[in-house]
Amino acid sequence: MSYERKLEKLNKLKVIYRRGPITDKPTHVYEWGRFYESGTHECYELFRSKAKITTYKSLKWHLLVIWYLNPKMEQTDFNRVASIIINKTNGFVTFDMSTWHYEKMIYDVLISDLEKPPKNKLRKIIFNEFTGLTLNEKLSIVGQLIGRSSRVDEELIYQCMLDLNEMGKKITIGRIAGLLDCSTRTIYRNMPKELKTEKELLNKQLYEEI
Repeated sequence: MSYERKLEKLNKLKVIYRRGPITDKPTHVYEWGRFYESGTHECYELFRSKAKITTYKSLKWHLLVIWYLNPKMEQTDFNRVASIIINKTNGFVTFDMSTWHYEKMIYDVLISDLEKPPKNKLRKIIFNEFTGLTLNEKLSIVGQLIGRSSRVDEELIYQCMLDLNEMGKKITIGRIAGLLDCSTRTIYRNMPKELKTEKELLNKQLYEEI
């Protein structure tokens, strides 16, 4: 059974789970968002898409990000937030977790070094949350800004994957190739193992959401 994500529970507690870059400055700022020519690792956007958390590793990363983005949060408050997220009926995760695994994960997160940001993917283009842009309009912007030199690269493919997932569409090599106007061979050639794994996870999460 799939449950609807109850973000209002986190909002009620005033939990910060999305944050744009702080020290990295955008090369250009537009109405729809920002462009970072050299990329930034400082953009955290939890629960932006419909994808749910399907693995322990992903859950731990989400909790690390929340702990990092909320430096004034007390441990008791963090435990409350974590219990909300790990409760499958709240729609954040797709699995049940034993008490032992839960307590160990909480302990590992709480002893983490807050001075060291959690690992994050490099982003060059960050769209504002409510742009009103269609998928093709977004891809056109991405292509204009970062697709000129190498036409299709990892960043372009990743942005396409995120947008497809956000719109509730299954991510396929053929669909990506069609949107980027290139061959499927080009996508395979420029798609590293990490992105292939993430594609499968995003699709799995999408179907579990449905």
